[in-house]
Amino acid sequence: MEKQPHIHLTKADSAGYALLPGDPERVSRVKAFLDDPVELAYNREYRSVKGTYKGTAVLVVSTGIGGPSAAIALEELKQIGVHTLIRIGSSGALQPEIKVGDLILCEGAIRDEGTSKVYVSASYPAVSNHTILSELKSHAETLNVPHHLGLVRSHDSFYTDDDEAIDAYWSKQGLIGSDMETAALFTLARLRGLRAASVLNVVVPYSGDLQAGINQLQSGESLTKAGEQNEIRLALETIASLETKS
Repeated sequence: MEKQPHIHLTKADSAGYALLPGDPERVSRVKAFLDDPVELAYNREYRSVKGTYKGTAVLVVSTGIGGPSAAIALEELKQIGVHTLIRIGSSGALQPEIKVGDLILCEGAIRDEGTSKVYVSASYPAVSNHTILSELKSHAETLNVPHHLGLVRSHDSFYTDDDEAIDAYWSKQGLIGSDMETAALFTLARLRGLRAASVLNVVVPYSGDLQAGINQLQSGESLTKAGEQNEIRLALETIASLETKS
C-alpha cells in the first residue's frame, strides 16, 4: 500500500474527515478529545493521529506554517481518501471588537499568498464549503462560543516592513482576521473536489503585538488556551453532526 511521501500515511490510515492544525504540538491537544487515539506518523512538519469522536473516525494532521506545506498535506490527504477538512488554526484580529480567544469562522479569504496562484488565476475565489460553515456556526451558538463570521486575509510572512499599513488597509475593507493557510486550503479544496472550512483562534488583538500573542499561545495563556480548546471542540462537534446527516 503506497505511503504518501510527506505525510507518510496510506489509505489504511485514512478517515473521511481530517482536522488540520498548523502546529504539530496542537495534535497532542486534539488527541485528548478523541477516543482510542493512535499516533500514526511524524515527518517534517506533518504529525498525525487517528481516533474517533462520538463514533466518527477523525484524522488529525499538522500542516506546519504557510500555504505550501498546507497544500502538500491537502494533496496527499486526498490521495488516501479524505473528503472533508477543517483547519483549526490561529489568527490575528483585524477589527478592534474581536478579542483574544474569540473564534473566527472564515467565509472566505483574500488570496494574498503565493501557493494558490500557482494552481489557478488570482481571480478565482477562496471560499468555505457552505455546509460545513453552517454547521460550525450552529454549533458555535449552541456551545456559546464567542465567534465572528467573515473574511480573512492569508499572507506569506510575519516579518514585512509594512505590516501595520497592510492591516489597516484590510481592516478598512471589513476583513476580520489574518492567517497564512486558509486561502490555499479553500482554493485547492475546490479545485480537487474536497470540502474545506477554517476556524481560527484569535491570539493577537488588532494593533496588538504579534510575537507576544504567539508566545502566549505557546505558553498556554488562559484566553488563547480557552480559544484553542473551543475551536477543537467546535470542529469535532461539526464533524460528528456532518457524519450523522450524511
